[in-house]
Amino acid sequence: MTYTPPVLAADPAPRHARLTLAMAEGLVLPDGPVAVLRPRAGERFDPLEMSRLHMAQGFRPDHDALVAAGYDVAIAARPAPAALVCLPRSKAEAFGLIAQVAAAPGTELVLVDGQKTDGIDSVLKTLRGHVDVSGVVSKAHGKLFWFDPRGVDLSDLAFCPTTVSDPDLGQFHTVAGVFSADGVDPASQMLAHALPEELPATLADLGAGWGYLSAAALSRSGVQTLHLIEADAAALDLARRNITDVRAQFHWADATQVALPGRVDGVVMNPPFHTGRKAQPELGLAFIAAAARILAPRGRLWMVANRHLPYEGVLAAAFMQVEIVVENGAFRVWQATAPKRTGAGKGAGTVTRRRR
Repeated sequence: MTYTPPVLAADPAPRHARLTLAMAEGLVLPDGPVAVLRPRAGERFDPLEMSRLHMAQGFRPDHDALVAAGYDVAIAARPAPAALVCLPRSKAEAFGLIAQVAAAPGTELVLVDGQKTDGIDSVLKTLRGHVDVSGVVSKAHGKLFWFDPRGVDLSDLAFCPTTVSDPDLGQFHTVAGVFSADGVDPASQMLAHALPEELPATLADLGAGWGYLSAAALSRSGVQTLHLIEADAAALDLARRNITDVRAQFHWADATQVALPGRVDGVVMNPPFHTGRKAQPELGLAFIAAAARILAPRGRLWMVANRHLPYEGVLAAAFMQVEIVVENGAFRVWQATAPKRTGAGKGAGTVTRRRR
């Protein structure tokens, strides 16, 4: 199974419509490039000329889709006279991005756009307490507003890196906007405790985030190489900071599409099932398919997921043996062994529960 990241802006009308309306009502952008932070695949930004847009997107699937569409894309925002912040899901991240571009040298105008479901009304209300908002347009269940950042102090809204702690593995650096920024994810912690004391020599952590599961894997014996594969560049940067073990190798890549130098003996993962607000179990299914593809013939997968997600049948179809290692009312930890190859191992693998 190949997972194609959904085009979350399949209906491109909202952002395009608000920009069009604002410019029709008199919004004038300063000459020069426009930095666009957190744009998503499939979105339109006309009436702004494509040649003016400098996209900043660190999520690999969106980054690559924007490049393929012809945009100038980098991971980090570059200074520009105007900056458009496409509101992310995390409010703390949104304020951090706004404060970042407002403080950048040469910025003359900051625009912020988002849907009501993204919290745009709350963000606008907070910003009104800090800046003089020059204009607001409302359309398509969202808002676009803008302000002149010169002489404005938004330092109290800036990114505030933090640390989270685990009693067994110590402290980890996180930042707003990455998964489980405020604490160790309980599902990942459950998987970490369920890992055997000895692991295979070559491992991959699919969707490694800021490195928690990788740290747990490296604490076990037997590991010689661990590939951390993460699509979010900010999370991977944190993982590089959190995991200084020489056995770790870091890959900025879509875990469902990753190509490694060779097959691995084991995979650990807590696959995401959201890219937006709507649950997408097919993303987890694609992680399972990717794990089966990169594993050696007798390789093993250790995976945790919300127990209501429809993974058992897919695991049984992809592996010869599937075992539920531990479960509670919220999560289930699986161990799957011996991925099936095309044309081999027809039928469902066996599924068992480990007795405790």
